Amino acid sequence: MTDTAPTAIPPTAQVTLADGRVEIAPGAPQPSGPYANEDLLPVPVAKRTWTTYNFSALWVGMAHNTASWTLASGLIAVGMDWKQAVFTIALANLIVLVPMLLTGHAGPKYGIPFPVFARASFGVRGANLPAVVRALVACGWFGIQTWIGGEAIYFLAGKLIGDRWANAAHIGGYAWTMWLSFAIFWIIQVAIIHRGMETIRRFENWAAPFVLVGAFVMLWWMSDKAGGVGPLFDQPSALGWGGDFWKLFWPSLMGMIGFWSTLSLNIPDFTRYGRSQKAQTWGQALGLPSTMTLFAFLSVLVTSGSQAVYGKPVWDPVQLAAKTDNVVGLVYALVTVLVATLSVNIAANLVSPSFDFSNVAPRKVSFRTGALITAVLAVVICPWKLYSDPQGYIFTWLGLVGGLLGTVAGILVADYWILRRTRLALADLYRAGGRYWYAGGWNWRAVVAFLAGGVLAVGGADFHPLIDGRPVPALRSLADYGWAVGLGTSLVLYLLLTVLTGRRERPVEETAETAQETV
Repeated sequence: MTDTAPTAIPPTAQVTLADGRVEIAPGAPQPSGPYANEDLLPVPVAKRTWTTYNFSALWVGMAHNTASWTLASGLIAVGMDWKQAVFTIALANLIVLVPMLLTGHAGPKYGIPFPVFARASFGVRGANLPAVVRALVACGWFGIQTWIGGEAIYFLAGKLIGDRWANAAHIGGYAWTMWLSFAIFWIIQVAIIHRGMETIRRFENWAAPFVLVGAFVMLWWMSDKAGGVGPLFDQPSALGWGGDFWKLFWPSLMGMIGFWSTLSLNIPDFTRYGRSQKAQTWGQALGLPSTMTLFAFLSVLVTSGSQAVYGKPVWDPVQLAAKTDNVVGLVYALVTVLVATLSVNIAANLVSPSFDFSNVAPRKVSFRTGALITAVLAVVICPWKLYSDPQGYIFTWLGLVGGLLGTVAGILVADYWILRRTRLALADLYRAGGRYWYAGGWNWRAVVAFLAGGVLAVGGADFHPLIDGRPVPALRSLADYGWAVGLGTSLVLYLLLTVLTGRRERPVEETAETAQETV
């Protein structure tokens, strides 16, 4: 399925094990050259050790975080009741689990990260397009989460130090001590990622249960303030179940899907360490929908309780925790926020763009250098503006993210599952002139499908508060369904372009068998 350029370079051997996993044949040379480095090479089968528990713990750690909390509490803030908010989030996570498992399949099978996986459909060079788009989205997320972590440090230090910290002179609309807290949390995360993936796995294993306990403590505190759990369930919907709700439901659903649309692309960055397909499938299926729904349930109850206690919903858990006068309780709550934010930010928003930026220039940019680039860009994006308003956070930021990344997911699923039937030639993913080289390293079909799907998905969206107005007002009616429009359009268009241009490719098995015979 490629416009293959002739090459005299013999293919590196690959072997398929009895369980279906594929690796470079023992004794065969590893892929090398300008499109390979140590961080991008396939993980050997012996080092694919993550179990079902590791993947479940990863998702518990990522789902139980402050940004997930604000998804549900933000829906309460814009008028939903607890039943409507939990229903919206539960359905969104069941939907996004499907592309998550489909793209995650390539990880344990081939041991490759997302940017290398994308080379099969976009081309060895063309994969930089979805990789950079994904990386820039991650930079925005990393900045938002780092701002949340900085808030926790700021409020915690304010309670312990006093007014001279909490009421310090303002710079750019915030106290200079808030900017200092932001910087401290930024440094902590960069230090952890510098130690590598194994440190991240260990951190996720203990962070997950700690955060869940913290959420239940928040629920107990708020129910005590409200005089029982009854008021938490009694707060009515401002929308009802009629037209007002459904008008808000669809963009909210797309926003909730958009929250994890990033991971639905780059999940191979983690599943490449999986012991088996069963480990990643069960780990994700058990970890993602259940924990997100449970955490959403806790979030909406606490936010509903804040509405009963304070007269209006407090959607930011850091702001809510700061309202307590109990110093011990405050310290525990804010430490929980810090652990939760570290957990998701490092795993979801620093690991993957590090691989993405490394893919752009493998010889010059290592995994750790990519992480530093991500961390710097996260500040340049000005995350405090994105996070300042639940309307902009859910409908603008998440809607745009979901629309663009859904477009990439459609192409990946169409190429890997429908056209290639999950068969890849490992060595060709790393070399010029192979079956994934296309025309100059770019597959124009994927680029056209991405651009068309992206325009339809987000062209009619309201970009406020980033910019005023809609880029293509005529597409306004599609904006509420951005993720679905992007994924469906790119999937169908990519398949049509592939079939109409008559691409042909010899089976991967023939190359693999020939190579194995020469080893």
